[in-house]
Amino acid sequence: MASVSATCVRFQTSLIKQSIKNNQMGITPSLKLVSLAWASGGSPSLRTSRFQVSCAAKPETVQKVCEIVRKQLALPAESELHSASKFSDLGADSLDTVEIVMGLEEEYGIIVEEDNSQNITTVQEAAELIEKLVQKKSGA
Repeated sequence: MASVSATCVRFQTSLIKQSIKNNQMGITPSLKLVSLAWASGGSPSLRTSRFQVSCAAKPETVQKVCEIVRKQLALPAESELHSASKFSDLGADSLDTVEIVMGLEEEYGIIVEEDNSQNITTVQEAAELIEKLVQKKSGA
């Protein structure tokens, strides 16, 4: 039986992140370093903090959310906004996030529960929630 000491395989995701970031299809990159290691005990362990690709929201919804976020935060027209943009990275505080949610409610004629509004941190999350609430509203 062969003995394997610490062996590690890593997948860097920076190029994948950049490719997805530049994508206009509303895909949220949420990729991190993935490590696969075999300890001297012989059992493999896979460590990753998160791997998620989400593209549930329509591109036009993501675009509309970007417009509302840009307006609420008074961002210049040339500022780069995409589905993975985090409100906090754009300089938004909790009050700004509440105002963004209010703008979305007004635009789409929906009501976002407080529990849901606290979970919105990115353009993609906002767009996905909007589509869910709009669909729920039209089905009711």
